Amino acid sequence: MFQLGKTIVSEDIIEKDFMCNLSACKGACCIDGDAGAPLEPDEAKILKDIYPKVKPFLRQEGIDVIESQGAYIITDDGELETPLINGADCAYVVFDEKNVALCAIEEAYNQGEVSWKKPVSCHLYPVRVQDYSEFSAVNYHKWQICDDACTLGEALQIPIYKFVKEALIRKFGEDWYLELEKVAQNL
Repeated sequence: MFQLGKTIVSEDIIEKDFMCNLSACKGACCIDGDAGAPLEPDEAKILKDIYPKVKPFLRQEGIDVIESQGAYIITDDGELETPLINGADCAYVVFDEKNVALCAIEEAYNQGEVSWKKPVSCHLYPVRVQDYSEFSAVNYHKWQICDDACTLGEALQIPIYKFVKEALIRKFGEDWYLELEKVAQNL
């Protein structure tokens, strides 16, 4: 672990390799698990505001869940998350012709319908950020459904921090990322 500003960063994001391999996993991270995508407070408002523009990209099951539960939910622990369809798929998941899970929000973004790409927690994956009162912990979340992504990342020699560069800059800023690159060069 090392400190960058008000973050404590796991060396794993520099030392481990990763490259999403959607042809192998089919987007399992969006349909497996027992919780929706973590949301920041401002993101919950954004989801509510952009829902009308994202709705045409959604599956009916997602629309039904969002219209009954809301664009986001608040868990028993007070955390904000995307709602789930039958406790599995994120309500914002859609599937392409090869049955690969995609994000309807990102599809709306790619089509120019919205200016927000997707929740930063999704954009950052496999990096997870845990905010504390004095600092944020930046860690690698190892999940067996991403084994193919680790293998592909190793083959291509792409460290996690480079794979999620855009998302890290979105979350922490360009200066923070440049400092991260300096640390990576020195390790």
